[in-house]
Amino acid sequence: MSRLAQGRTVVFVSTYPPVQCGIATFTRDLANAVELHGWTPLVIPVDRGDVDYADQRVIWRIRKERVEDYEQAAHFLNRLQPAAVSLQHEFGLFAGEMGEEVLRFVRALRVPLFVTLHTIEPQPRDIMKRILRELVTHAQGVMVMSHTAIRLLKQVYHVPTHHVRTIPHGAPDVPFTSTEVAKSKLGLEGRKIVSTFGLISRGKGIEDVITALQDVVPHHPDVLYLILGQTHPNVRAYEGETYRESLLALVEQLGLQNNVRFVNSYLTQEALLRYLAATDIYITPYPNPGQISSGTLTYALACGCAVVSTPYLYAQELLADGRGVLVPFRNPKAIAEALNRLLSDDAYREGLRRKAYQYSRHTTWTSVGAQFGLWLSRATLAYYATAMPYPGHYLSPAYAPAGDTAQPVATSERLSDAV
Repeated sequence: MSRLAQGRTVVFVSTYPPVQCGIATFTRDLANAVELHGWTPLVIPVDRGDVDYADQRVIWRIRKERVEDYEQAAHFLNRLQPAAVSLQHEFGLFAGEMGEEVLRFVRALRVPLFVTLHTIEPQPRDIMKRILRELVTHAQGVMVMSHTAIRLLKQVYHVPTHHVRTIPHGAPDVPFTSTEVAKSKLGLEGRKIVSTFGLISRGKGIEDVITALQDVVPHHPDVLYLILGQTHPNVRAYEGETYRESLLALVEQLGLQNNVRFVNSYLTQEALLRYLAATDIYITPYPNPGQISSGTLTYALACGCAVVSTPYLYAQELLADGRGVLVPFRNPKAIAEALNRLLSDDAYREGLRRKAYQYSRHTTWTSVGAQFGLWLSRATLAYYATAMPYPGHYLSPAYAPAGDTAQPVATSERLSDAV
């Protein structure tokens, strides 16, 4: 097909459901969202070659460990000529050391490339810095999910950022409701619910919350900590259920069997939203200070949860201005103090819930789809208007707004400037 025929087609290159990982879910939701705003999404999933896809959007496949597949996928797209290719990047997603084989795909591609950076390490290894710098300088546009990411790209990776756009991680648009109504539907009446969700693995800090509960339960015996989600498939393949079993042992050791509950399944979005609606306090106790995005935190705010979190980079940004409570890393005592205060002060907790919900209105998938679609429209127009050759070129500064393009598109701009 010609570029004219494919002028509103975007091909996502990423993991994709039924693969169980956060980026796969993100890609599906973003594809759904951008479709609502006039784009036709297609998908080239990255997997081990053993996944069956029912979604008719899937048009090709990159078998992760088959290095020849990366160039073949690029050549396929060069023939297809979609308006844009959206590459979802995480260092562990692709073959080679730190996923460096993705560069084979990027170098061979002759279609406008838009990269979403899900991880930007503040203290990267040399190979991580090299990979990210090449991705950013090959891209027509780069999407990040926080303003802190712009600073890291400038100061740590030393790459130009005139073509970088901050678009928030999306979340479902749900009404603000009473937690008590949601609890009754789940059989959780009479309990104060603290929750964490996501694929379980070491480095989530869940053990710190369990340890903290021994100082919370004496004051709030009705508290129930829900750990929502199964062990990450990659972790389970490597070490089985060792981490989950260690958490279960800790619960037993501390005598918290009545105050901690594991929901050991990969939750549908509908089920997850039911649990978040019933949550009084959502907690992300992650120990990695450099974490630059978190879909789980975004979802919690969008569902109107009061939030306690460690101060990783993304949490600092989202919970600024009193939208949540930050506690030091690896500090169960501080977690206990924060939980006790929130559980004891209904008005304070309700105030945090409302602040979180109001702030998150620009992160609904409908809003994110509009921002992403308008960004693609403007950047692809600039590309075709200048007949810019590939590879190794990115959006000309002449077509970038004044300063860094690092602000979310305002609602009024989306309505008046839609292409």
